[in-house]
Amino acid sequence: MPKKAKELSALEVSRLKKPGNHAVGGVTGLYLYVNEAEGRSWVLRILVGDKRRHVGLGGYPTVTLAQARDRAREMRELVLKGIDPVEKRREAARDLKIRQASRKTFEEVAQAFIAYQEHSWKNTKHRKQWSSTLEAYAYPILGQMPVDAITEQSVIAVLEPIWTLKTETASRLRGRIESILDWARVRGHRDGDNPARWKGHLDKVFPAQSLVKKVEHFPAVPVSMVPSFYRRLEGISGASAIALRFLILTAARSGEVRGAEWAEIDTEQAIWTIPASRMKSKRQHRVPLSAAALAVLRATREHALATGSGLIFCNSKGGQLSDMSLTAVMRRMMVEAVPHGFRSSFRDWVGEHTQYPSDLAEMALAHVLPNKTEAAYRRGDALEKRRGMMDAWASHCLSVSGHAR
Repeated sequence: MPKKAKELSALEVSRLKKPGNHAVGGVTGLYLYVNEAEGRSWVLRILVGDKRRHVGLGGYPTVTLAQARDRAREMRELVLKGIDPVEKRREAARDLKIRQASRKTFEEVAQAFIAYQEHSWKNTKHRKQWSSTLEAYAYPILGQMPVDAITEQSVIAVLEPIWTLKTETASRLRGRIESILDWARVRGHRDGDNPARWKGHLDKVFPAQSLVKKVEHFPAVPVSMVPSFYRRLEGISGASAIALRFLILTAARSGEVRGAEWAEIDTEQAIWTIPASRMKSKRQHRVPLSAAALAVLRATREHALATGSGLIFCNSKGGQLSDMSLTAVMRRMMVEAVPHGFRSSFRDWVGEHTQYPSDLAEMALAHVLPNKTEAAYRRGDALEKRRGMMDAWASHCLSVSGHAR
């Protein structure tokens, strides 16, 4: 039976300076190794199966005698369970290298997220907005941070300097960071709650956007002034002016009108069917066409056919009108409003000058109902009911007095 080593005290261990291995007792096989330069470290000699192992437990005095004995006991416990502590260490080191190799920075994950998502975005402008806000505000702080190391304080550091100065930008940026971190979690790059989430989290840190910045609506032509504006517009030639007339009569968005194709028009049924790909709601939308709207289509058909374009409203080369073309028409008319504002004019006309229900106007505007339960039960689009409303709106636009008919 091997002789049991004397259990040395911390003071006795501190006096060990002679090169070689010194048994310190307390745990079988625990030694303090002293090299020729009097550097000292802990070594545990153990037998694992038929293999003798010398396991390093750290340098002395960084690792104290008490700590070395605790570590030695843990190693021996592993051996009793049939685990080789040396192999366990090697596996842990390999796992760490793999994790480090696969660890992504926030910027790497953000760029991958954009690459995966951009096909679902409407246009290149959307991608540019994502990239520009991240580059300007998020990357300087979060860019090179491992995405799994981002905390609430990291996100707050990004948003705090701009929350009250550029509230809308900051709000959008927060949502983008939240989306990126959600995607990173699903892809296995991080765990836990999303530090950029708003409800019940960052809403306790920052004031709501509505409390910081007053909402600015698109400037619109007053309802009473729409007829006089429309009469002036009728006197202007060109695809952009004609497209603006169609926009007013249909209460549609600029992008929906500028991208309209002849294949979407059913002249017999007087219906314009806008595909989901061009709708903000990503749902197909049918627009009942008034006699006035059909007349506008007839006015532009000859020009469109001459260009060989499938677009209803196109430029001289048959391409789509620019996103500023309709606005330019209004600027030349010296009107302090924008094309999108006619949707507000239409909504005001329905609410203040007619008996049509508000939800019918919301359907005409292709707004998504905020009440998801109500939206789920509403399966039809009340096309024929809306037809009467759009005919009445056209009558108002073409009226002389400006009063609703």
